[in-house]
Amino acid sequence: MMAALARRRRTPMASLSNWTARHGHALVSTAGHLGRHGLATALTVAVMGLALALPLALNVLVRNVRDATGDFSEAVGLSVYFKPDIPEQKARQLASIAGQRTGVASATLISASEALAEFRAQSGFGAALDALPDNPLPNVLTIRPAPGADSPSQLEALRSYLLSWPEVDSVQLDRDWVLRFSAIMQLLRRVVLITAVLLGAGVIAVVGNTIRLEILHRRDEIEVTKLVGGTNAFVRRPFLYAGVLYGLAAGAIAWGLVAIAGVSLAPAAEHLAAAYGSSFTLRGPDVYELGALLLGGIVLGWLGAWIAAARQLARIEPRTA
Repeated sequence: MMAALARRRRTPMASLSNWTARHGHALVSTAGHLGRHGLATALTVAVMGLALALPLALNVLVRNVRDATGDFSEAVGLSVYFKPDIPEQKARQLASIAGQRTGVASATLISASEALAEFRAQSGFGAALDALPDNPLPNVLTIRPAPGADSPSQLEALRSYLLSWPEVDSVQLDRDWVLRFSAIMQLLRRVVLITAVLLGAGVIAVVGNTIRLEILHRRDEIEVTKLVGGTNAFVRRPFLYAGVLYGLAAGAIAWGLVAIAGVSLAPAAEHLAAAYGSSFTLRGPDVYELGALLLGGIVLGWLGAWIAAARQLARIEPRTA
């Protein structure tokens, strides 16, 4: 009785050990088989790696463009031009009122005297400006919307509110170029997504065709295995591991190719940025993208192998004398 209970207690552990041994043997034997066919394996992995490298490269490009341009939410704003006869004290009162409005992050007043001094320093027309009887520049209020309050409708509502002030001459909304650039970035992100989907389908097709040919090449071996009682799941297991290893190796190669390209282009990118007075540094793929790429390669490889193995094994039946 005690011996029977002891055997029952060991059953779950023994089942887990047996499962681990079966899958470990399948993985090791599959890796050995791929290693013995090194050239064919290398060509398949190279094609898959190139297919995975293109969407990764596009994603890295979009990320670097976004980093180089900075946070465009701070570039969206309104310039409020007061009428020339509005004194600076009144303009500062209105700036304080505007800064307390909901949806406004900051309201900064550039007084007419400050604007004239800046223009005098940068233009080089100091003598000509001294000849003017009055300051021709108005007080200007620069308003930055709060995060989440910079949609076109919200900005237009804020513009209409400011235009309703009798002291305001005009309001310029500096958003059109930002919205155009944001639309371009959104288009590029969709291009990356579509490219990833299409090339992912190509990776599945490559793995599926490779596994299909491998199954046809080992047809006699599979028939013998089924004849002695091997199930489709048992026969399919090494082919699934082959797909996983293909995807894992292809993901690593794709990441390496893009990383090498990033290192090669970094000096040229820094030189270009320096020409524009920027200290931008090109960043290659990071560890998060590596993890996503390896996981994606494993999933695509497994899926392609499963589709091919399921279709081909269903057509193979052991021949009897």
